[in-house]
Amino acid sequence: MTNDIKVPHLLTANDIDNLSEITKIHFLDSNACRNTKSLSDLVGMKNLGIHLVRVESGKETTEFHFHEYEEEFIYIISGRGIAEIGDHEIEVGAGDFMGFAAPSLPHGMRNPFEEDLVYLMGGERLEFDIAEYPRKQKRNFRIRQQRQLVDIDNITHI
Repeated sequence: MTNDIKVPHLLTANDIDNLSEITKIHFLDSNACRNTKSLSDLVGMKNLGIHLVRVESGKETTEFHFHEYEEEFIYIISGRGIAEIGDHEIEVGAGDFMGFAAPSLPHGMRNPFEEDLVYLMGGERLEFDIAEYPRKQKRNFRIRQQRQLVDIDNITHI
């Protein structure tokens, strides 16, 4: 058996190592900057997004948020971070797992340490979701790939 043969549904460690990272900066927080390799797209997955993420020292993973409909998870591979889940802050590191059922407590993570924080992140890809950013008082409605960001104070309840 040779390692040069491409097998459907398989990304080898070498394949992943050779992928280029895409830097993603959160639209509500310029310090939330993730260097991402999207794995699930490359094996044809449509319903789950699975990403290998690297967060540099001093950066955050995302704006503090929660989803109304989509579940997501994080499994830390290396490095350390400070996870913020609801009112709790806790140091997390290699081997730790976080799972967020929908709706969940708001959450985010930052890397105040010198070493890069590396984790596997995954979540659903529903056609509709609502993400709320309580510190920014914003709500993001997503229908398919169209997004609408609104101020929570401007939402009319009928």
